[in-house]
Amino acid sequence: MIKPYIENANFEDTGFSYTLSLISGKYKMVILYCLMEYEVVRFNELKRYLKRISDKTLSTNLKELETDRLIIRTEYPQIPPKVEYSLSDRGRSLMEVLDQLCVWGENNRE
Repeated sequence: MIKPYIENANFEDTGFSYTLSLISGKYKMVILYCLMEYEVVRFNELKRYLKRISDKTLSTNLKELETDRLIIRTEYPQIPPKVEYSLSDRGRSLMEVLDQLCVWGENNRE
């Protein structure tokens, strides 16, 4: 009797799909991991950490993570402008999941 359930199921309505929509892409999980490790990070520090990412791609990913309320962008009114990124409480709650991905990777690395 599982088949009728599967036929009526919609993947987009699952919590798994929602979580994937927040962290999908090549860099979002890496950005979140970096913020988990270093707590407060500036744009150029993230760029050095990610190595081959363009300014536009990094900026777009940061804006999306901020819109999804996973990170906090703090801008300081000074010259030159200073902007720092950190995890929000919502972003920190996601770190338990990402940490388990790290543990799985360490335990299953071939």
